[in-house]
Amino acid sequence: MAEFEGKTVLITGGGSGMGLATAQRLVAEGANVVLAGRSPERLATAAKTLDADDRVLTVPADVSRVADLDRLHDETRRRFGRLHGVFANAGIAQFARGAEVSEADFDHVVGVNFKGVYFTVQKSLPLLEDGSSIVVNGSWLAHRGMAFTSVYAAAKAAVINLTRTLAADLGPRGIRVNAISPGYIVTEMFEGIATTEEAREACRGNVALGRLGAAEDVADAALFLLSSRASYVTGQEIAVDGGLTTSIPL
Repeated sequence: MAEFEGKTVLITGGGSGMGLATAQRLVAEGANVVLAGRSPERLATAAKTLDADDRVLTVPADVSRVADLDRLHDETRRRFGRLHGVFANAGIAQFARGAEVSEADFDHVVGVNFKGVYFTVQKSLPLLEDGSSIVVNGSWLAHRGMAFTSVYAAAKAAVINLTRTLAADLGPRGIRVNAISPGYIVTEMFEGIATTEEAREACRGNVALGRLGAAEDVADAALFLLSSRASYVTGQEIAVDGGLTTSIPL
């Protein structure tokens, strides 16, 4: 029997990149998946890619809007009844020097990257079985200062800390809460930032393993944390970054 047979996992930001790669791994292991994202067209394409019929539910939702999250969880309850895992993956990148960040910029980035994660988890709690797993998507930028990233990095640091407090909060239910902090992962978001080969090579040159990451690298870590193999792992952060935050390449 496949490891996730009969289990249901919610993935926000599930229409592409790391979210979709994780959904592909889960579907292959027998899971039902709920994909949430802002683009109905992207979600429809993702569902076709997964090709798992009624084991896939797509719900257009903006995680920064609590009303959207209420609708997302209502639709999840109607289709599948319960949840056994959550991958709070949705995030946006918007970079500017501190002096140039507007209040609207701040609210947008924090609204998706922190508020969205917080309420995705909160709204999931009534549906989550005891002993379930929650995985939050952080970032290597929570650990190294880089110009242009003040709001983004602070929001990611917040959700990494949130995993520790929620691990304590939800421990009595046996619900595990962990974070993944990706490094340079080749997704549409990354390619929208590193728009030239020179920029991508500069990123690659900072990675100890000498390569950029793939969405599947993150998906493998997410699958581990969502699975029973990580049954004694909670309140932790796993860096999937090729050594970017800890090692200096030759």
